[in-house]
Amino acid sequence: MRTCSAPTANRIGGFTLIELIVVLSMLALFVLMAQVNLFGMLRRSTFKAQVQGFVSAMQMAASTAAETGRRYEVIVDVTEQTYLLRRISSSNLAEVLDEEIVVDGHFGDSCRVSYVEFDDGTYANEGRAKFRAGHSGWQYGGKVVFLDESEQVHTVAVGRLTPIVQVLPGNPELMRPKAKEQVSSF
Repeated sequence: MRTCSAPTANRIGGFTLIELIVVLSMLALFVLMAQVNLFGMLRRSTFKAQVQGFVSAMQMAASTAAETGRRYEVIVDVTEQTYLLRRISSSNLAEVLDEEIVVDGHFGDSCRVSYVEFDDGTYANEGRAKFRAGHSGWQYGGKVVFLDESEQVHTVAVGRLTPIVQVLPGNPELMRPKAKEQVSSF
């Protein structure tokens, strides 16, 4: 006959309090690391999403103007950190009618407009800057310079004669149109 010893019967695999605390601490550390990575990824995607929304509005203005022959305008308000795309329907370009607004958007803390520069040399770091598109392209080319949440610079470049709007890292030099040479006649 076999008998079981009492100390072996009472030791059914269990955790001691210290083992339980160590395991819970490790789990908490993994959750914290995952949370930090997730929030960083969400901030980056928020910047990308906001800039992409703006780029889409710019591309929509250029392509729709080329297809329909109508004039469109993208207004960037540096002070208010907003933008809107409108179809120009009246001769009064200063007034934006509600029925003209196609898209409006707001930049947040993770995506701020620093300034706007046009290829004719004008510059705006407050107030409104306007990009107008017609059937033959943009009235002026230029760039919109953004800062992300870590103050990194990104640029949205607008070419004068093409509907292509690109996001570029940093703050590249703006391409300016060549000045027309005066021809002397005898």
